[in-house]
Amino acid sequence: MTLDIELMILWGALILYVLSGSLAIIGQIFKKNLEDLILALMAVALIAHTAAIGYRWIRLDHGPFITMFEILSSNIWSLSAFFIICYWRIAVIRPVSAFIMPVLFTMMGWLLLTNPGEGFFPATYDTIWLYIHIGLGKVFMGATLVAVGLSAIILLRNFHNDSAFPKLPDNDSISELSFRFMAVGLVFESLMLVAGAIWAQDAWGRYWDWDPLETWAFITWLLLALTLHIRITWKISPAAGAGLICLVFVVAFLTFFGVPFISTSPHKGAV
Repeated sequence: MTLDIELMILWGALILYVLSGSLAIIGQIFKKNLEDLILALMAVALIAHTAAIGYRWIRLDHGPFITMFEILSSNIWSLSAFFIICYWRIAVIRPVSAFIMPVLFTMMGWLLLTNPGEGFFPATYDTIWLYIHIGLGKVFMGATLVAVGLSAIILLRNFHNDSAFPKLPDNDSISELSFRFMAVGLVFESLMLVAGAIWAQDAWGRYWDWDPLETWAFITWLLLALTLHIRITWKISPAAGAGLICLVFVVAFLTFFGVPFISTSPHKGAV
């Protein structure tokens, strides 16, 4: 079992992600119904990606949550899986694949430019609470990504062309759906923080220590909760709501992919 085989599988997955994203964009530009083909390509890409992660897991005997390479790969996988399920079950969101798939295959390109070397698996990671904590966080990011895709449509209509994506409902309806996904995200991020605190107690003998990753995860939670509160209390416009959702996603993205790799604290996410 070699790294070269894993990378070949990942390159194959990248090609399929790019094809599905390109068809999503082409379908929107030329008003073609390519949804079934896009779904099939995304599903095959996810299967290939799953095979690469499984191959690495067997080869190294630990899950994909140590190095930047592994964390990127597992997060791209979970974001793709969440979106594919939503694409399959919620027809109204299918046009947002023109925004979401380019994000995913750009991240996949970033992954393949990252050092794929092995990392040290600490004893504190050998607990079921790590899997629960990470799994909840991945659902949070997936829900936020779908909300961002919907928000991109609102912003495009607002700043460029009110008739863009004519098959979709009006901006008020899209905004309502996007905030429903954000509410799902809030639930899962809240559970992620609780599971993380339980893991921290097992691993380091304390529930919370305000290290950089914990602090920024809490800031993300506060910003998400504030965004939902503003939406309910002030009845803001769809465009303003879309802007807030994008802000939450940026902060969450930096928390997931920035802080763990620049922090020198024990809870740095990668070792």
